[in-house]
Amino acid sequence: MNSVPGVDQPAEQSEVDIRLASANVSVTARVEVVHDGVISVRPSAGDFVGSIVAAGDLVEVYWMTGDGHRALPAEVLEVENGSVVRWRLTITGPAEHSQRRDAVRGRLVLPVVAEIAGIELTGETMDLSEGGTRAQFEGFGLAPEAGTALSLTIALGDGALRASGEVVRLQTRGTRWTLSITFSSIEEKDQDRIRRRVFQALREERARLAE
Repeated sequence: MNSVPGVDQPAEQSEVDIRLASANVSVTARVEVVHDGVISVRPSAGDFVGSIVAAGDLVEVYWMTGDGHRALPAEVLEVENGSVVRWRLTITGPAEHSQRRDAVRGRLVLPVVAEIAGIELTGETMDLSEGGTRAQFEGFGLAPEAGTALSLTIALGDGALRASGEVVRLQTRGTRWTLSITFSSIEEKDQDRIRRRVFQALREERARLAE
């Protein structure tokens, strides 16, 4: 039986959300080619995105259809770094309708302050969802390890947003630290604020692409 693009697998040139199965880390990507059970995608989360995953990592691929979200499991087959970052994913199971409410992640650059063990770091978010954020900071002192607890204050536009979080991953480039952070404690009203701001950013991005 032939696979149906958009139903059994994401359609080529569509946008998908790729999530590490082992952590609350999400990356938006553009599907280039789907062939013989292999999906080739170009992630769009910044220069260091190639270091987020490695061959053998398990991921989940999500995309939107007319009747909701679809999801399928996959394994990272190959990661190509360089001027163009490309991931090749092997489909490991059938696509299913996703019932859970997915956290939508948008590329947002907002001022953020992180407090770690009494030390304040200032920086900017790179993307944001109700489940967490990825942000760049000016490094100071010892770099935090995965599992380090912190508190965040994000200038969301309609007022400061405060949340507790945990470092999932750290990347360093000179004096700059890029932290992938999952929220461990955040009020529901603030999750709603994030969703509104993310959807606004997605609409603005689609409008720019349509020009």
